[in-house]
Amino acid sequence: MNPEEIAPPPDFFICYTGVDKGWAEWMAWCLEDAGYSVILQAWDFRPGHNFPLMMDMAVRAAHTLVVLSPDFLEATFVQTEWANALRQDPTGMGRKLIPVRIKPCELRDLLAGIIYVDLVGRSRDVARNILLDGVREGRAKPDSEPPFPGVGGL
Repeated sequence: MNPEEIAPPPDFFICYTGVDKGWAEWMAWCLEDAGYSVILQAWDFRPGHNFPLMMDMAVRAAHTLVVLSPDFLEATFVQTEWANALRQDPTGMGRKLIPVRIKPCELRDLLAGIIYVDLVGRSRDVARNILLDGVREGRAKPDSEPPFPGVGGL
């Protein structure tokens, strides 16, 4: 039996265009540093591997993270990757497809209705925190009571 057949699927498959490879690698590094497992074409598709089989393994990841940019939205080859994630979770309740916007771009059609993680214009540390918070499971409820918004504050 192949290791791929017994290993659990990775937490994330990162879908990107070549122009945005730097962003994809940075995100993969942040996610792995935080303890998640990631499959990234630049790191994991090695000489001798069967590309279609590697893609099949990649799309089985718990989440497909798409690196959103104008180049991504114009690329045709990535459409099957994100469309597969959307097909597996059409309501979005399983968060199979998690878009991460790295450059200003207008989402249209099916992607327009999906809430995205927005890293546009953020510093490295802020972007890392936003990325990790965006992929974290559960609610985004704060750990402490928010400030009282009424007259006189707290």
